[in-house]
Amino acid sequence: MAKEKVCLAYSGGLDTSCILAWLLEKGYDVICFMADVGQEEDFEAAKEKAMKIGAQKVYVEDLRKEFVEEFCFPAIQCNAVYESVYLLGTSLARPVIARAQIAAAQKEKCTFISHGCTGKGNDQVRFELAYYALQPTIRVIAPWRIPEFYNRFAGRNDLLDYAAQQNIPVTSTKAKPWSMDENLAHCSYEAGILEDPDTTPPEDMWKLTTDPTKAPNTPEDFGLEFKKGLPVALHYKTESGETKTVKEPLALFLQANTIARRHGVGRIDIVENRFIGLKSRGCYETPGLTLLRSAHLDLEGLTLDREVRALRDSFVTPAYSKILYNGLYFSPERDFLDATITASQKSVNGIVRCRVYKGSLQIMGRSSETEKLYDMEESSMDEIGSFEPSETTGFIGVQAIRLKKFGQMKAERGERM
Repeated sequence: MAKEKVCLAYSGGLDTSCILAWLLEKGYDVICFMADVGQEEDFEAAKEKAMKIGAQKVYVEDLRKEFVEEFCFPAIQCNAVYESVYLLGTSLARPVIARAQIAAAQKEKCTFISHGCTGKGNDQVRFELAYYALQPTIRVIAPWRIPEFYNRFAGRNDLLDYAAQQNIPVTSTKAKPWSMDENLAHCSYEAGILEDPDTTPPEDMWKLTTDPTKAPNTPEDFGLEFKKGLPVALHYKTESGETKTVKEPLALFLQANTIARRHGVGRIDIVENRFIGLKSRGCYETPGLTLLRSAHLDLEGLTLDREVRALRDSFVTPAYSKILYNGLYFSPERDFLDATITASQKSVNGIVRCRVYKGSLQIMGRSSETEKLYDMEESSMDEIGSFEPSETTGFIGVQAIRLKKFGQMKAERGERM
């Protein structure tokens, strides 16, 4: 009788290498799926490791271009951010990985799909909701929710011992027990010593960015150009002083990463609220995305109508960010919000001049050749222009009507304002 097939989301790391060996123990044929979403990974070595452990086949898919164009850029358009600080680097990558993994599972006629997500985290929700939306009949094996598995492997040390027994080489050690997840947008760190929210992350933990205190002593200037809210060009100077422009989306994102990483931009250390109800401490490096989002946000001040921006900020941005964080990318509500994001960005055209220096980003100026919402003459304190100051008297009077009533009510009650 033929064995049932499982398509495992494989990273080459400790958890998924042990899960691969465990699935083989349970009698499954395993197809491993690896997604290149920009992480610094030796995919050939990981593929070789999976085959040595016993995988039947290993898929390695380059998803970087679609990750940037279909996921990161729309997030920049709506200034996506969770709980005011987290730029959703992990959340953005999960749907593009799940989509390609399902395609591989379908090609191999797999009955099951599997992942290495912890039973206490957000990623299990993100992956599985995506799987079910993309292929409603798929069956999921989530080892970290199976008592037989999590009772056998109570923590990372048990996995390290199992890996040693199975001769599985891993990079995680008992000396550095934190967990990492990297992609083109960011690198996240959690677990181990980081679970104490008052423990300062060791300096050798940070993988992507230069320590801001050790970053170059000379600021670096560059320009970001946007069209309909999307980054379309990055203008910068090489070390020799030559001016260069990069326009292709993936190359643009990579160059933004290079600049930000060099100057230590994009580090955060937070405690966030997971979708399942637990709080979690996470450290994140989000270099290029921090630059792109900050520049986009600034340009909107010049080019976006006040009421459109207010509606977007009060509804679209928080709703879209929550959808991403909670793993509901493949949903009707995300489809709906995508249309509103596109509509809101028609006027967001222009160039933002930026400077990075020792972990900080400074906006040096912004301009737009197409949008005329900002009028220097009307806004100037040195000339009247077409604005009639006397008309403001009536405006203030109307705005004051309800405030006068409020003040009278307080006075009658003897309450201090």
